[in-house]
Amino acid sequence: MSKKISFCIIAISIFQWGFSQKKDENIGSEVVNIVKPYTPTISDAFKVKEIPAAEEEIPEPKLPIKYQIFSFPVASTFIPSKGKAADVDKEELEKGFSNYALLGVGNYGTVNAEVFVAHQLNRTDYVGALLHHLSSQGGIKNVKLNDKFYTTGLDITYGSRTKDLQWNVDLGVKNQIINWYGLPSENILFADESIVKIDAQQSYNTIELGGKMDFKDGLFSHANILFKRFSDKMGSGENRFFVKPEFDFDVVNQKVKALFELDYVGGSFERDFFNTGGMKYSNIIFGTKPSFLYQQDDLSVTIGAGVFYTSSTFNDVSEGKLFVYPNVKASYRLVGDLMIAYAGAEGGVNQNSYADFVGQNPFVSPTLYIVPTSNAYDLYIGMKGKLASAVSFNVKGGYNSQIDKAFFQSNTFAVTNSNDKGYVNGNSFQVVYDDLTTISVFGEIKADFSKKTSLVLSGTYNNFSTRNIEKAWNLPQLKVESTLNMDFTDKWYGGIQLFFVGERTDLVTVQDQTALIPTYINQQVTLDSYFDLNANVGFKYNKRLTAFLRGNNLANQQYNRWANFPVQGIQVLLGGIYKFDF
Repeated sequence: MSKKISFCIIAISIFQWGFSQKKDENIGSEVVNIVKPYTPTISDAFKVKEIPAAEEEIPEPKLPIKYQIFSFPVASTFIPSKGKAADVDKEELEKGFSNYALLGVGNYGTVNAEVFVAHQLNRTDYVGALLHHLSSQGGIKNVKLNDKFYTTGLDITYGSRTKDLQWNVDLGVKNQIINWYGLPSENILFADESIVKIDAQQSYNTIELGGKMDFKDGLFSHANILFKRFSDKMGSGENRFFVKPEFDFDVVNQKVKALFELDYVGGSFERDFFNTGGMKYSNIIFGTKPSFLYQQDDLSVTIGAGVFYTSSTFNDVSEGKLFVYPNVKASYRLVGDLMIAYAGAEGGVNQNSYADFVGQNPFVSPTLYIVPTSNAYDLYIGMKGKLASAVSFNVKGGYNSQIDKAFFQSNTFAVTNSNDKGYVNGNSFQVVYDDLTTISVFGEIKADFSKKTSLVLSGTYNNFSTRNIEKAWNLPQLKVESTLNMDFTDKWYGGIQLFFVGERTDLVTVQDQTALIPTYINQQVTLDSYFDLNANVGFKYNKRLTAFLRGNNLANQQYNRWANFPVQGIQVLLGGIYKFDF
C-alpha cells in the first residue's frame, strides 16, 4: 500500500512538471503588495564534489516568444518650482555713436581736424561723409626754403547692405600742398638772392569716383571699380580707370575662382626735366588669374596661373608684352591652429601711376617716366600659429624677382637748365627703373595680454640685388615696427609706437668747391638709419567727450627721410574728440 501511494505522488509530480512547460498565452494579472523591503543575503559558497552523469539530451522544438509593451500615461503630482538665474556681474556696454568731430593743435603750427557723419536711411541703405584737414606752418631747423604743408579732403559714401548683396559708391576730393624744401645747401653753394627766387611750392588735386559690390551667392562674387583724376599746378594731368571683377563657381566639387582685371592709366607732363619737350604716356593692363582650391583634411592648396597683356605708350612709341605668372599657394595644419606651415609662388603686374608715386614720395618732380612693374615671381615659405592662447606668430622667408622696379632717386642740380621751376635745384626726385631681386626674412609677434593690453612687434630684413644701377636707391635693408596699446583704467588709455628704418642709399649732386669754375658731379651717399618714437595718451571724460595728447619723434632725431629732406623735431598735438548722434 505504501508503495502505491509513493508511486501516485511521483506520477502526479511528473504530470504537473510536464504541464507547466506549456506557456499560457494569457497569464492574467495579479496585484502584489510588498509589505517589507526585500533584504538579500549571501550564503556560503560550496564546491560540487561529484560530477553528475551526463544523460542523452533530446532536442525539443523551441516555442516562439512574443514581446509586447503596453504603454499608458502615469499621472504625476510633482510640480517643479520655478528656477532662478544666478546673479552675473554685468559689464556695461559703451554706447556707440555714429558721428564724431576731432580737433587738435600743436607746435609747428600744426592743425588736425576731422568731422565724420553717418546716417542710416532705412533698414538697408546708409550714407556717410568724412571731412579731414592736416596742416603745418613748418619751421624745421636749417631749412632755407618754405617747408609748410597742408592736406584737405572730403570723402562721401552711399551704400546698401542686404542678405545677398552689399554695395557702395564713393566720391572723394582732395587738395594737397607741399614744398620742395630739400635744398642741398651743404653740397652746393647757393647765393641768397638765388634762394629767394625759388618757388618751391607744389599742389596736387584729386577727384575720384568708385564703388564695390559683394554677392553672397551666385557666379559673380565681387567687383571693384574706380575712376581717378589727378593733377598738379605745373600743368600735369593723369586719368586712372580700373575694373576688377571676381567669379566663384564649383567644378566637380572643386572651388574655382577667376579674377579679371582691366587697368588703364594715362597722362601727360607739360615738360621734361631739362625742358626739351612735353611727356605723354599711357599704360593698359588686361589679364586674368584663374585658380581652384583643393582641400583635404589639414591640407589646403590653391593652384592657378595668371595671364596678362600690357600695352605701354610713351610719346607715341608703343610696346606690348605678354606675361604668364604662377599662382600657387599651400598651407598645412601641423598642429591644428597652433602651427600652420604655408608656401607659395605668385606673380602679377603692378600698375604704376603719378598719383601713386606722389603718395609714396610727395617730393617727386612732375617729369616722371611711368611704366608698369612686372612681379615675375614671388616665392615664399613660412610658419604661423600660436605660442600661447593669446600670443600668435608669423615667420616667412621669400625670394622675389621684379622687372622694371621703380626706385626714387634724387634729381640732379640743373645748372644749365632754362627751366625756372622750383624743383630743378637738386631738391626733388625722379623715378628710375631696373630689375630687382630680393631675398627677405619677415617675422611678427602679436600678443593680447588681456582685453586692455596688446602688443605687435614685426621686422623685415631684405638683401637687394640690382641688374644695372649701382644700388637699390632709397630702399632700406632693415625695418622694425612695434606698437603697444593699453587701457590703464576705464577712463585712461595710451599707446607707444616705435619705428626703426635702416640705412638707405641715394645718388645726389655735389659741387667741387675747390674748383675755380663751378663743377658738379653725382656722388653716392648713405642716409643714416633712424628710429621714430611716438606716443599717445587719452582721457575719456564721458561717453561723448575724449581728450588726447599725441607726441611724434619724441627722441627728437633730426633724421632725413629722403636725401636733404629733414623731418620736424618733437611734435606735440593736444586735442579732443566729441561723439554724437543726430
